[in-house]
Amino acid sequence: MNVLVTGANGFLGRRVIASLLSEPTPPHRIVAADIVAGAFDDPRVAAKAGDVADPGFVSAIVEPDIDVVFHLAAVLSGQAEAEFDLGLRVNVEGTYHLLQACRRLQKPVRLVFSSTVAVFGGPLPEVVPETMAVWPQSSYGTAKSIGEYLINDFSRRGYIDGIAVRVPTVAIRPGKPNSAVSSFVSGIIREPVNGMESVCPVPLDTRLWICSPDAATANLVHAARVPGEALGPWRTVNLPGLTVTPAEMLDSLERLAGPEARARVRVEIDDRIARLMTAWPGAFDLTRPLALGFTGDSNVDDVVSQFLQLARPSGH
Repeated sequence: MNVLVTGANGFLGRRVIASLLSEPTPPHRIVAADIVAGAFDDPRVAAKAGDVADPGFVSAIVEPDIDVVFHLAAVLSGQAEAEFDLGLRVNVEGTYHLLQACRRLQKPVRLVFSSTVAVFGGPLPEVVPETMAVWPQSSYGTAKSIGEYLINDFSRRGYIDGIAVRVPTVAIRPGKPNSAVSSFVSGIIREPVNGMESVCPVPLDTRLWICSPDAATANLVHAARVPGEALGPWRTVNLPGLTVTPAEMLDSLERLAGPEARARVRVEIDDRIARLMTAWPGAFDLTRPLALGFTGDSNVDDVVSQFLQLARPSGH
């Protein structure tokens, strides 16, 4: 099997590549494409640097023997809202160029498209059903919803064998904050654990739909294996997640890292972030994704513990 990963040098891209290489039957070759080439210490990984919005670069990385494509490259929600043209170029035009390059292959390639719960907005039920229409309230969500419809139509026509997976907010991400509107969801745990103060920009009772990095990675890899006939004509799947509030996350932080860590977080409402976050769903009907073999986290303590195991030196 030969694999292409766009956004390969990002957090999830690197995890997907590591997961694929650790499988009993790993890929023969992985093309790891990103705007800046990553360093991968494995001869099976070929790092390529370029812009997915450049049709020439995309044509070059979609090699004739590619079997699976993970399309993870994107301008994230905060930056896409601040830089409309950049977000449109990368998130819409880049996806279209990739689909057209895959269309030229001899057989339909399995293409896993990383989408988002930000495709939703407006009045929502407590639990969002599979049939809920999308109504994005941000440029990022709009671009991703366009990508979903393209994946469905290219699959309907037999050009690709696609699946679009709506990934919950991934928490807790290590490292520095990114440009996502939801970056604070990791920050209110990560920064206090590292001895720094953090700000929660939304009300503490805001419902969030989250998953751990392990769950996100496992589900992205699993998406490459779900048979097309099991998906049927609708190729978009809401991935499993947990419904939590910032208050519940901070309670978990206090239980697992102590009151000193919890005390480093304060609430300062940012109306822009709060408006966008409260437009996103807080819970989904998981009947279909669970039947398709996708999995989720057990509880918020497991999500926080997963980060703490990485953040703390061994033996502590």
